[in-house]
Amino acid sequence: MQFEPCIPVPFEDNDLLEEYVGKAKAWLLQNGFGMHLKDDFSRDTITFLPFTLLPSTFPAVEFKKAKMIQSILNKLMHKVAHNGQFLRETLSETITVDPFMARLLQIHNTVLEEGLTQKVSLGLFRSDYMIDSLTDGTIKQVEFNTIACGSAAASYVLEKWHRNVVTLLGFPDRTKNMPLSDALHGYANAILTAHEHYIKESGSKTAAILIVIEDRTLNIGDQRLVEFEILKLAPSVRTIRKSITNISNTMRLDERRRLYINDFEIGVVYYRAGYSPDFYHSEVEWNVRLQLERSLAIKCPSIQYQLAGSKKIQQQLALSGVVERFLSEPEEVEAVRQVFTGLYSLDMNDPISNEMIKRAINNPSVFVLKPQREGGGNNLFNEAITKRLLEIQNSDERHGWILMDRIQPPSVLNYMIRKGEEPIFTGVVGELGIFGVIMGDSENIILNSEVGHMLRSKENSTNECGLIEGRGALDSVYLTTTDSIHC
Repeated sequence: MQFEPCIPVPFEDNDLLEEYVGKAKAWLLQNGFGMHLKDDFSRDTITFLPFTLLPSTFPAVEFKKAKMIQSILNKLMHKVAHNGQFLRETLSETITVDPFMARLLQIHNTVLEEGLTQKVSLGLFRSDYMIDSLTDGTIKQVEFNTIACGSAAASYVLEKWHRNVVTLLGFPDRTKNMPLSDALHGYANAILTAHEHYIKESGSKTAAILIVIEDRTLNIGDQRLVEFEILKLAPSVRTIRKSITNISNTMRLDERRRLYINDFEIGVVYYRAGYSPDFYHSEVEWNVRLQLERSLAIKCPSIQYQLAGSKKIQQQLALSGVVERFLSEPEEVEAVRQVFTGLYSLDMNDPISNEMIKRAINNPSVFVLKPQREGGGNNLFNEAITKRLLEIQNSDERHGWILMDRIQPPSVLNYMIRKGEEPIFTGVVGELGIFGVIMGDSENIILNSEVGHMLRSKENSTNECGLIEGRGALDSVYLTTTDSIHC
């Protein structure tokens, strides 16, 4: 299955292609679409993120469906996160073989036993989908992200450029099918809503926002644009950027467990890091995470939100009757189940799990093998699945993985632009991300909405869609009817 491209391609004139690639790189860099180099890191050097030269086709009906369901998914994950028993039971086998997940759950249990100092959590979520050619072109969920969700800002910048290039190339009427995302504003506004809630409930006169960052931030443009949107909306609110390691030297909690970085009280802790073991070099970093969770500051996300976003939790939700434990409306349950694809546990001494392992070993091309990790570059495909499953099929280590049916998306012709490479004219497949925000505690939801979208694409011969770790590129949607699809 293949989509018709937004405009006729390839360009017949190579000079025209070179002209617009050059314009795109310059315009995007001047508007914040930048990243630091991974292999030659310097805070003084920035290049552009990988991107597609043109928007890519996506069915309008499925786009609308993904946006409409986001607030339901926000609510579902919020309720899952606030059910400690469900989290502990579902992750009970996983934590026996995954020390990282075990430490996160240990922190979760500790703060619950002590009594939550701050009961309100803020979630900036993103649900990712692909169109599945095997299900008549409907969306299927790839994953649900609950921590450090990227590209809310960078995707907005690229969408604006794509509108420019389509107009300049003589197709201005097509921009009406190129929706602009509001995720940059939506994310910044949600963080400020949490900040205002903290000020009101704590009685403090002022408080800063702590942005927890990597030791070396690569995706700097996307992060800074969110920070500067906060500055635009609330010029008097200070933001402080620190890695988990650097926080240890400057943090303290007072008798009310108010969090201070140096002399600045912190109202919101916004994580752009902390989603993998790589950020926790020693007990110092783990103690920082525990103290942040103990504090009065509103966490984005809280430890329970992070746990709810794990692959094992998502696999458990796909089982019959589980979503119904958290959503009472049949229409909402059905809407969620329609976007689920096959997700399978690899539990020991389970006949169904054993059968799925055999199937995956013999036919790995129709599956993806996923660990409990975020950040890209972790999933296994094709022969790597067979190799890994043969290694762990008789070991408890299989508890740390899940299997997912591999989604078979349609492709569309486009140009991929990356640093140091000539433009690649190729078929690409897209992964749609829908951004959502939610804030509340175990009893009440204060804020819940869908706030925008993004599209990442990869060459149809490539497995990983990550911008930093994979061979993906930022893209944007050109909405169309199913009439533009052909086999």
